[in-house]
Amino acid sequence: MDFLVIAYDHTDEGALGRRLLARDAHLEVAKKLKEEGHFINGGAILDKNGKMIGSTLYMRFENKKELQKCLENDPYIKGDVWEKIEVKKIKLVNF
Repeated sequence: MDFLVIAYDHTDEGALGRRLLARDAHLEVAKKLKEEGHFINGGAILDKNGKMIGSTLYMRFENKKELQKCLENDPYIKGDVWEKIEVKKIKLVNF
């Protein structure tokens, strides 16, 4: 089952700093999930000035419960980067 995750960062003064501190660990987790077939693609959401303010993730898991478990262990959750997370079930086009 495919999912779109839209995660918005906190907006306090320290939010970008926390994101940058957790970024390398977050990307390492994404690489591992890619190897396992769970991470399809993703990237940062940018504001009008190009500042990172959130994330999008295309993920593949058997069910939403497995995805939730994965997200709970993400460095951006543990590092208090993401404030609001939306999860949508989707059907990706495969060419």
